Amino acid sequence: MRRSYTLYLFAALGSFLIIYIALPLAVIFTKQASDWKMLVKALHDPLVIEALRNSLFTATATALIALLSGVPLGYVLARKEFRGKSIVQAVVDVPIVIPHSVVGIMLLVTFSNAILDSYTGIIAAMLFVSASFTINAARDGFLAVDEKLEHVARTLGASQMKTFFTVSLPMALSSILSGAIMTWARAISEVGAILIVAYYPKTAQVLVMEYFNNYGLRASRPISVILITMSLTIFIMLRWLVGRKANE
Repeated sequence: MRRSYTLYLFAALGSFLIIYIALPLAVIFTKQASDWKMLVKALHDPLVIEALRNSLFTATATALIALLSGVPLGYVLARKEFRGKSIVQAVVDVPIVIPHSVVGIMLLVTFSNAILDSYTGIIAAMLFVSASFTINAARDGFLAVDEKLEHVARTLGASQMKTFFTVSLPMALSSILSGAIMTWARAISEVGAILIVAYYPKTAQVLVMEYFNNYGLRASRPISVILITMSLTIFIMLRWLVGRKANE
């Protein structure tokens, strides 16, 4: 049997992206380790702590709102054919291609003072750029559920709502949770739209930009390291929990 080198070739090609992503992470952590006093100073800065807390709160609230509205929409897109469905799907996907500074302008023009410099504004900006991940993941998860199982449940007397919660949702849950994780990750990384809509209350993403502009690279680096560490830790934990759930 001839040995195939295709996978080795693909792995070698793909390793470029792994190295490209991992290298800046390794470098920033290494450089910060040699300047640990600045890191300690940042960890004791009340402004930094408050900004990190604001980022966690708003990103988590965004993910929950996306789940509450995005999962039902994903189910409709997976199960129902209707006129204008392609338009709805396009609307769901369009935030991915709109520059985020433009998103901020759009939201500010639309909602004006109702979202200006508030938690509502931060969440509004985060939700606009990240909800697509939950909707599309939910749709794909429900598409993977065999409709025959739902029909069986209905013939046994279960209502459509009960069938959704007892059959469809549990089987699509892993995909939905993966989408929610991506929504949370995208939300906590957003900065462009937030800078325009809600500079205050300060989030960690905005604070990094402010420290860089005002004090330079050395001052902004510790906050970046803290935010990367916090985000990676939560992201890995959530991924592990979803993977564990999928293997049960």
